[in-house]
Amino acid sequence: MLAKHPDIAQQFFASLTDEEWLILPYQWEFWARPKQLAPKGNWARWLLLAGRGFGKTKSLSEWVIQKARNMPGSRGAIVAPTAADVRDVLVEGESGIIASSPPDFEPIYESSKRRLTWPNGTVATLFSADIPDRLRGPQFHWAAVDELAAWRYMEAYDMLQFGLRLGKNPQLAIATTPRPLPIIKELLADKDTVVVTGTTYENRANLAQSFFDAVIKKYEGTRLGRQELLAHILSDVPGALWTREVLENSRVIKTPELERIVVAVDPAATTGQTGIVVAGIGRLWDGGEPHGYTLDDVTLPPGAAPAEWGAATIAA
Repeated sequence: MLAKHPDIAQQFFASLTDEEWLILPYQWEFWARPKQLAPKGNWARWLLLAGRGFGKTKSLSEWVIQKARNMPGSRGAIVAPTAADVRDVLVEGESGIIASSPPDFEPIYESSKRRLTWPNGTVATLFSADIPDRLRGPQFHWAAVDELAAWRYMEAYDMLQFGLRLGKNPQLAIATTPRPLPIIKELLADKDTVVVTGTTYENRANLAQSFFDAVIKKYEGTRLGRQELLAHILSDVPGALWTREVLENSRVIKTPELERIVVAVDPAATTGQTGIVVAGIGRLWDGGEPHGYTLDDVTLPPGAAPAEWGAATIAA
């Protein structure tokens, strides 16, 4: 409301005391857009499905702080695609938990123990979705999940569900950019999941103009832009040889010992993508039929120079 009424905003800020000025930056309900706030009530899962730059990380961080404060002594889990994502984005990032915490309620971060501990005894353990087995055994009152659609192993999500069993109303908050994955479709169809969707454009006031000039304009109107900016769940490309369902059903957690690994590159002739893929071949048992495994896809967007895709190929 204040953004639409500058005169009222000026009067409001002029009326604040020095003490109120100090605490205002940490009043999330004052700064947040309605979609960034957790739903009211005793929900089981909150799915924040939004485009890049929407403010998902900030929303998730503030929810974690709220749970930690309102549930003294509780146990939480914070899970991201990789250990680096947990540390660099959710814990130490610009919109992360430490940066968003008020001085009187800042957690102690013990990186070696993968743990955050708040003054009131609440403890959150940090997990990488790349190591699902670490989620076996621990149990939690609440959990925060970042970029679920980018997780390599959905077994990590299953293990987290088994551990979310403490208290009367365990809650799970998920913030992710969408991809047409079975788990995303299951959550959307689940009546116990509160779904909130949003686009990159809703947070334009807080994003650099250069971001819009360099990134948004490039992908506006494209298939990738519909997914990454508008948070649309895309269907399979018509005529695709391999559907998303086939790929997901063929995914494995571990490969056998590989007899050979290759890196293939398909340089763009004109304005297309430069395809770079890492693949290997191995046998499930001695004497068995060889199977091929796609290990990584580091395809570069249109416009990649030879030096760029050459370096990416060597690094792969």
